Order: sequence, then C-alpha cells, then structure tokens
Amino acid sequence: MKRKVTVFIASSLDGYIATEDDSLDWLFKIDGEGDNGYSKFYETIDTIVLGRRTYDWIMNIEEDFPYKNKECYVFTHSKQEPTNHVTFVNDNVVKFINNLKDTEGKNIWIVGGGNLLSDFIKENLVDEFIITVAPIILGNGISLFKKHNIAIELKLKNIHRYNQFVELHYVKK
Repeated sequence: MKRKVTVFIASSLDGYIATEDDSLDWLFKIDGEGDNGYSKFYETIDTIVLGRRTYDWIMNIEEDFPYKNKECYVFTHSKQEPTNHVTFVNDNVVKFINNLKDTEGKNIWIVGGGNLLSDFIKENLVDEFIITVAPIILGNGISLFKKHNIAIELKLKNIHRYNQFVELHYVKK
C-alpha cells in the first residue's frame, strides 16, 4: 500500500495561512481544544516535507528543531549540505515524492509553505487535506491555495470541532 501525502494546516476563514509578514500570531489568539488534533495526526506520519522559506521561518522561531524524530526533507533551489535533522532536496518534486511514496513507512506531511503546496497540487500529489479553519478573516496574507492550481475532486471524510476551530478532512476521490 502506497504512503499518502497529507496537508495538515490551519487557515483563516478567508483562506490565508499567515499574514503578509509571515506572522501566525492571529492563530494563537483563538481558543482551541488541547493541541487541536496535532498529536493524533503527528502519530500517522514519519516523513515531513517543507519548503525552504518555511524551514527558515521555523529555524528563526524555534529554539530546537521541532521534527527531530521524523525524516525531514526541505525543497530548495540551491545546493545545501544535510544537517542533523534535515536533507535538502533540489530534485524534481514529482519524481522525488513518487519514489518516497513507494517506500515503506507512514504517511508524508507537507508542512508548508504555500509555494511548495501549490507545486504539489499542480502535480496532483496530495492524497488528503486536513484543514483546520480558524474563525478569523485576515483580509490578505499568504494564501493557502494559489491561482492556477488544477481542479481536484475531493470527498469529505470527517469534520471535527476543537472549540472555536473546525477541522475539515478531505480525501481525493
């Protein structure tokens, strides 16, 4: 059985994943419930894929790399030496992910960001979307979905409420 590529992300009601200056402060002002399903989801994956901009943002915010116990790949346009926790990738996205999906393991999580996610959507590489919607309208920012993506038919698998957040879980038809 092939591994699944999953998007697990929070979004404003109007579809933004961060403000224009990459801030997530708005997200932490909203009352959730526990960790809003994060721990349960985190157990289903063993591989993480990030874009370089998201990786750099995480490294500037976090004192410790948060995904030490997972295999992590960072897509970048430049050659980089691996770190203790991350392998940098500048290969073809489709070839790399399809090879990864064919290996043994749990599911693969696309952490971000918007540009990498857009590349995955354009190539129809995402198997499921778990989007937690926050009750806020930001008006502008970094969009969850970019223009010019392909149309993908989805099926609603589950809905879960975490206090003020609503988690929508979709799978590809």
